[in-house]
Amino acid sequence: MNKYLLFAFLILFAACRQTPIETEPYETPKTATGKQGIVTSAHPEATRVGLAILKKGGNATDAAIAVQLALAVVYQRAGNIGGGGFMVHRSANGEITTLDYREKAPLAAFKDMYLDSAKNVIPNLSVNGHLAVGVPGTVAGLFESYEKKGGELSFEELINPAIELAENGYLLTTKEAEALNEKMEIIKSSNNYQTIFTKETAWKKGDKIIQKDLAKTLKRIKDKGKAGFYEGKTADLLVTEMQKGKGIITLEDLKSYEAIWRKPITFEYDNYTISSMPPPSSGGVCLAEILGMIEPFPLDEYGFNSAKSVHLIAEAERRAYADRAKHLGDSDFYKVPITEMIDETYLAKRMTTFNKNQATSSDSIAAGQPISNESEETTHISIIDSEGNAVSITTTLNLNYGSKIVVEGAGFFLNNEMDDFSAKPGVPNQFGLVGEAANAVQPQKRMLSSMTPTIIEKDDKLFMVVGTPGGSTIITSVLQVFLNVVEFDMSIEAAVNAKRFHHQWLPDQITVEENTFDSKTINELKNLGHKIKTRSAIGKVEAILVDENGVYQGAADIRGDDTALGY
Repeated sequence: MNKYLLFAFLILFAACRQTPIETEPYETPKTATGKQGIVTSAHPEATRVGLAILKKGGNATDAAIAVQLALAVVYQRAGNIGGGGFMVHRSANGEITTLDYREKAPLAAFKDMYLDSAKNVIPNLSVNGHLAVGVPGTVAGLFESYEKKGGELSFEELINPAIELAENGYLLTTKEAEALNEKMEIIKSSNNYQTIFTKETAWKKGDKIIQKDLAKTLKRIKDKGKAGFYEGKTADLLVTEMQKGKGIITLEDLKSYEAIWRKPITFEYDNYTISSMPPPSSGGVCLAEILGMIEPFPLDEYGFNSAKSVHLIAEAERRAYADRAKHLGDSDFYKVPITEMIDETYLAKRMTTFNKNQATSSDSIAAGQPISNESEETTHISIIDSEGNAVSITTTLNLNYGSKIVVEGAGFFLNNEMDDFSAKPGVPNQFGLVGEAANAVQPQKRMLSSMTPTIIEKDDKLFMVVGTPGGSTIITSVLQVFLNVVEFDMSIEAAVNAKRFHHQWLPDQITVEENTFDSKTINELKNLGHKIKTRSAIGKVEAILVDENGVYQGAADIRGDDTALGY
């Protein structure tokens, strides 16, 4: 090569080197290790905030509060102060407690409120708009958890990072820009004023969102505590917003809301002890049912995602979800036969109709008779601190951006959790889930949920903290991550990122992520009588495993911007 050609090549190479490489605005590490603390959440900014709180001396609950508040700013489609959630807490001494801050039906709600004069469900009335909104529980949950389990740092220290993110702005990732663009038109049509979440051109990666109204709302919470949300100006703004769209939440609904401590669902699987949420979450009961039904079988011999293992798990899921439809609801309003549903004898009876060579038609599966007498957009947080305290928290607005209503002057989205009630027995909701009287609409009742924040112990020591968003697939995603580790010998990273499948009784099909099964496995399942339906990603799991040396191994799902950080 002559010197002139070489010189030209070098200039061209230098020019190429100077061309900016497009990258995301944040790094999103998917794995992390640590002995002092670890945080996994759906957004890198929120995870960063949580780890900073741990490093300042806050405990796991303090960090979880700060993460939830940060998510309310940077992850509006699911992070929230206008929704609700559940917390499972394990103290360093092994005590396990659960906190229910699920939304409630307003006082003016009634059983047939989503039916027309012919008693048919009015499409989308429980999904979009003001009448879809349940009384928010998140802020009450934050303060209740802080008072009972947090408090190593001041609440001001926990909320300040969220205020700063709201005031100074944050940058959109590709996924969040796409989510806003997808819902921009319905957000526009649902609000009678120009919200900051819509504009004339499309959102793109790197765009900054500044939320002055939300910052003011957060400051009122900082200054006045729980009353800064459920009373005063924020409450007035929320009720005014309700009145604009014929919503029914009142000041009385807000002022009377309380978060509730409940007894966890705790059960054994081999030498593991699993603790999860009780009703109004269906997560703990269904998880216990499915694991109880499959425990007698040699799942490890069947192999990961083999036709044999998938068939067994799907058949157990089919039976558990049939029971869910019949028996589960808010236990404050309906006598849920929890002990009977997770009893070993009952679960063995449920599997007497299991045929290893043939799928059972869902038409032939009814709920059992136990003898007694999210968008899918939800978000999960898993945290362990230096003392070994652990929290598993799942919160939600229900669908992406909830009801699509932004409280004017307050800057936050409201949930559409009323759709999680059974508007009419046997009629499916947005997730295809059906229900009966146990989950009918009643004033101040909490709607049934699939959220499954879970903490697992092995030989009485903390072993795993896990949870996920995903609507009706939440339960089965948590199930599969656990089984991937304990039955199929996967690392926590591999367990979280492995392809997933799901069966929920109705519709009668196995739903699978793309490229989950090879053609041989699909044909084997079809020959057993299963229907297969492919879909996009299932869940976005946040999990932490404590290894035999006491090191925390964090895994954040590759399906989103989820991020794990530890130290």
